[in-house]
Amino acid sequence: MSTIASISTPSGVGGIAVIRMSGDKAKGIAEGFIKPLSDHKAIYSPFVADGEAIDEVVATFFKAPHSYTGDDVVEIACHGSIYIQQAILQQLIQAGARMAEPGEFTRKAFLNGRLNLSQAEAVADLINSTSQVSNQLAMSQLRGGYQQKLKEMRQELLDLTALLELELDFSQEDVEFADRSRLTALTQNIENEATRLVESFRTGNAVKNGVKVAIVGPPNAGKSTLLNALLDDDRAIVSDIPGTTRDTIEDTITIDGLLIRFIDTAGIRHTDNPIEQAGIDRSLKAAKEADVMIYVVEAADKDNLNNIPTIQGTTIIALNKCDLHDNTDISTHQHINISTYQHINIKHINISTV
Repeated sequence: MSTIASISTPSGVGGIAVIRMSGDKAKGIAEGFIKPLSDHKAIYSPFVADGEAIDEVVATFFKAPHSYTGDDVVEIACHGSIYIQQAILQQLIQAGARMAEPGEFTRKAFLNGRLNLSQAEAVADLINSTSQVSNQLAMSQLRGGYQQKLKEMRQELLDLTALLELELDFSQEDVEFADRSRLTALTQNIENEATRLVESFRTGNAVKNGVKVAIVGPPNAGKSTLLNALLDDDRAIVSDIPGTTRDTIEDTITIDGLLIRFIDTAGIRHTDNPIEQAGIDRSLKAAKEADVMIYVVEAADKDNLNNIPTIQGTTIIALNKCDLHDNTDISTHQHINISTYQHINIKHINISTV
């Protein structure tokens, strides 16, 4: 079994860097440069190579199987100089370790039974989490949340199969061996759990990658002003000239621990300008791919109120310029009255609960 080594912290200069080794030779290789190691104890030692100290390090030894990978693991915390990191790693490789492949530590943990496949995937999600919600989702998966659900469903399927086989084996007998009501309840429960897991994919994907929110509507409806108000920043150019926004503008913000990806789009209207039409096509594409579409329109604009794009996600209709128009008579659509100019009801557009 080979011993692998790599720098576990991000590339670049930092206060501290961590170099990790895993394999049956990890302890012996490390002790060729530092003081003797004890299981699950951190030791402070100079890292000496060829009679010269490269750095003062803190090293921790995790004896198999009580380690992340299930093999012997040594973690060396050194100063974050790029030279020091590379010098220590090079010495470890020359002493018998080899450079780890991307994700190999987690792969070892999976192959050694320390992590199941769902948990191994959760490690990458946890590392790449960008919000509180994505962090909590990854932690739940790492702790076996989904795996437990799948185990329960597997057992229920085995129970269902056993009951069905019992009925089939004795189908000629005038005896009801299985409880038919239990069969029905078991089947319904499995179907409900499977449906919930399938539906959770969209939610989980939105949590990991951010909820994609497209701000769509006709020209001069206040889309760019709304984006600036939601971000509390002058991110998009605002102008009375129709067609100012020719391409999609994206920016992100975290609301209630959830990453929101706002997309400001070109105004949708009929045009003979091929460049503006390309922007409109992108607007429609962004709306179809969005998890949420905020359709911004004035209440007085009856034509555009009757031509709202249809998407698979959630649609929020924002009737803008409520400070100028009486929007209370709009009963054909669920909507929210806002004023992007006066910042009226902007905070009532609650994306995080959609």
